[in-house]
Amino acid sequence: MRRLWFIILTGQCNLRCRYCGGSFPESVVPYKVKYDIDQLRKIVHERDNICFYGGEPLLNLEDLANIIMKIRARRFIIQTNGILVQNVPKWIWNFIDCVLLSIDGVEEITDKYRGRGVYRRVIEAARYLRKIGYNGEIIARMTVTEDSDIYRDVTHLISLGLFDKVHWQLNVIWYERWEFEKWAWRSYLPGIKRLVKLFLDYAERGIVLKIVPITGVLTEIFFKDLKGVPCGAGYSAFAINSDGRILACPIAVRESWAVVGDVQSGVKKIVEVSEPCISCSMFKLCGGRCLYAYYERSWGEDGFSAVCEVTCEYLRYIVSISEKVRELIRSGVIKREELFQDGIEDSTEIIP
Repeated sequence: MRRLWFIILTGQCNLRCRYCGGSFPESVVPYKVKYDIDQLRKIVHERDNICFYGGEPLLNLEDLANIIMKIRARRFIIQTNGILVQNVPKWIWNFIDCVLLSIDGVEEITDKYRGRGVYRRVIEAARYLRKIGYNGEIIARMTVTEDSDIYRDVTHLISLGLFDKVHWQLNVIWYERWEFEKWAWRSYLPGIKRLVKLFLDYAERGIVLKIVPITGVLTEIFFKDLKGVPCGAGYSAFAINSDGRILACPIAVRESWAVVGDVQSGVKKIVEVSEPCISCSMFKLCGGRCLYAYYERSWGEDGFSAVCEVTCEYLRYIVSISEKVRELIRSGVIKREELFQDGIEDSTEIIP
């Protein structure tokens, strides 16, 4: 089975975004790789994909370059805040197949949560990559908060013409509890409904908008049933922390349940979701949504259930257009393969 490996290069970050707070303690996520990189050859196969992760992975260019030169992988991916993109030697970008840039939508929202001037720097980074001839995928990776207008922010990023795909995650893990339910039913879900309609309108004209939380669900409908959370965490996607521990999820750097092995012994177990997810009628499309959220329940059981309810409603919107999309495929207006979205290929989580 092909795997995705998140290689956590450093716990250090050069931003202090409001929802995550910046760098990890060095004792938890060392700022340099502490294991022998040659050990990766034992567990990372040529058919696998590698995603460089942090902290901010571009703060550790030395180990990033060493891994690119020493380890063979099918695809190299990086998730970055974009601030240091122009400082990277151009030869490195020739090895990177996919870049995910963190940007939350319009300038006002991005800068409010990530810092003044960040939006402009990310846009400059995307333009720079294209200017130097980078021909891999560039994905806008959003964090969606109570200040977000999902329709406005997603369509804004699409309109820029800089990103091949747009993806988002809801701010329902790291941050303290906020009025999520009220916001979701008043703003988020109506916005999702508008995005789904927009997607269908474009599809009827032969254009597939690469909105990952839409194409990812259509992929589950037309191509496969999920075996677990759609990002693959815990069974087909694993993280290697900079201290050598192998984790079921790249954000679970402190949690004992997530430790599944180390670089010397490899993966020793898988981590899965159970009830109530596996009995849910939406499980084949949702897969449990998020492994970390399932195990941590940081908003308690009622908060966990509230996010589930919103997730199920969003999934229903996409299911409601699936037969129309099927008709468009049958009639040759769009190609089935244009819908395909695999998180193992680009490190997107699929379900927000």
